[in-house]
Amino acid sequence: MSSNCYQYDVIVIGAGHAGTEAASAAARAGARTALLTTNLDTVGQMSCNPAIGGVAKGQIVREVDALGGLMGEAIDATGIQFRMLNCRKGPAMHSPRAQADKRAYQHYVKCKIEQQENLDLRQETVEDLITETTGQETRVLGVTVRGDARYLAPTVVLTTGTFLKAIMHTGDEKTAGGRAGEGTTAGISGALQRLGFEVERFKTGTPPRLNARTIDYTKVESQPGDDQPQPFSFMTDKLSGEQLPCHIAYTNEAVHDLIRGNLHRAPMYSGQINSRGPRYCPSIEDKVVRFADKTGHQLFLEPEGWKTQEVYVNGISTSLPRDVQDQMFRMISGLENAQIMRYGYAVEYDFCPPTQLWPHLESKRVGGLFFAGQINGTTGYEEAAGQGLIAGLNAARQTAGKAPWVPTRDQAYIGVLVDDLVTAGTDEPYRMFTSRAEYRLLLRQDNADRRLTQQADELGLINDERRQRFQAKIAQMELGVELLKKSKVDNVAADVYLRRPEIDWPQMCERIPALAEIEATAAQQCLYDIKYEGYIGRQRIEVARQQRLAGKRIPTTFDYNTIGPLRNEAKEKLSKIRPLNLDQAKRISGITPADLALVLAYMESNRKS
Repeated sequence: MSSNCYQYDVIVIGAGHAGTEAASAAARAGARTALLTTNLDTVGQMSCNPAIGGVAKGQIVREVDALGGLMGEAIDATGIQFRMLNCRKGPAMHSPRAQADKRAYQHYVKCKIEQQENLDLRQETVEDLITETTGQETRVLGVTVRGDARYLAPTVVLTTGTFLKAIMHTGDEKTAGGRAGEGTTAGISGALQRLGFEVERFKTGTPPRLNARTIDYTKVESQPGDDQPQPFSFMTDKLSGEQLPCHIAYTNEAVHDLIRGNLHRAPMYSGQINSRGPRYCPSIEDKVVRFADKTGHQLFLEPEGWKTQEVYVNGISTSLPRDVQDQMFRMISGLENAQIMRYGYAVEYDFCPPTQLWPHLESKRVGGLFFAGQINGTTGYEEAAGQGLIAGLNAARQTAGKAPWVPTRDQAYIGVLVDDLVTAGTDEPYRMFTSRAEYRLLLRQDNADRRLTQQADELGLINDERRQRFQAKIAQMELGVELLKKSKVDNVAADVYLRRPEIDWPQMCERIPALAEIEATAAQQCLYDIKYEGYIGRQRIEVARQQRLAGKRIPTTFDYNTIGPLRNEAKEKLSKIRPLNLDQAKRISGITPADLALVLAYMESNRKS
């Protein structure tokens, strides 16, 4: 047994977007935390696109920030372009997105991790999990690392990204690794399989990067940032400074013909890769096959930073051979002479179906072992960050003997994300959309702090400065509402007058000058709350109905096989997922109202007896 042994409360494996948020949350919650990564120079690295946010993803970033996380402040500090998407739609659809200086972003996150109290960042390669089985219960005790050392802790968080038994594909070339220039991790995959976890394969991809100096920008469309950019973090007052434009190019029929003529050389079509990729971020090969009637596809040329000429070509993810990638760009207007700096490739990797987890992201099979990020079958920095925060927080709470905390579907997109994963699982890399949230009128990007920051304070996740800012904003909102309720405009109550579609806040300020003193973000909240009061009220009625089902708790040890009339399919699925309440049970695929009625009847019968 190794004499090199280190003791912690929480160990986090992997320092990507899930791992950094997990470690930071655990440390903020008071746990002595170790963050282990194979390479200190890739902490917080943007492996794929140099951007944060987007439709529904931006809401998750705002929620991570409201809970005291890193991502919002990091992108505000290092962003090079900011846009609010869907501004022509209602507030529930508004989604912030920003291009990042990817190296500056990475360095910012690493610096924050290094400065965090209770957190030790170590360069280590984890080779195995240490577990102990007592009776029928197995618990994690820590990990072994290369170099004959052990890290011991009652809780471990796995955030291994795309590195589990990862293989990169470019044409018929295959290389072990989860990211260009880096290796793979086989030991953890082996440990998970040895412990009885289901392990499956997914695929993702990345596009080529071009040298900006070789792009003819006179032939492509410019896409500037917003004139008045809005920050992600509730701790950022204002964004100022120059922004870099993105640009848009288009594929054409000649490019599509080239791709069709080389599909036999594409790993996804040659049989070299059999695993599923992300439906909503398809490769250019998939686009050409699935949308054969389209004569062109948009390509977004996204600069990767202020001090580099590297340009990420969003929309042309590919694993076609190098010679085909070279030919493709010669056929695209504005990119005829573009030099490829990095070729596109696909990555095939192991993941664990997330139905093997409880809602607080602890595994059902091994106590104290938590999973977050792409190991759960998700895709995207933002989804990873949200899961990481929840897993790290709950690992720390378990160590401290406290009950787990998970936001509900009506509290946060993070709650929707986690519930979807553990209840329904996923048969393709999961990404968040606003359409997945049934209560999206309540889950706007602008009110994430009102939904979560008070809870974060009670959980010990935020500092005094954030608490004071939040309290000041709430006080401003209360003042604004009070002014509206006690004032009249044209003999009409001011709050009623504001509900008229043609009336906005500046007009109200002209009629009630005191409203002009209300801070801008608080004023926006007042405006939305009053304008959409009827719609929001109806959603709250739906939430109350759902909460009645959520109040019907199901013991984790409940034996569904004792319910004689229950269908065999329902017994199997309920036994596998082990829902914590009837509300979660009703969202399991294939479970009917009749099944729920039987479960409730048997629960009531057991309770009375």
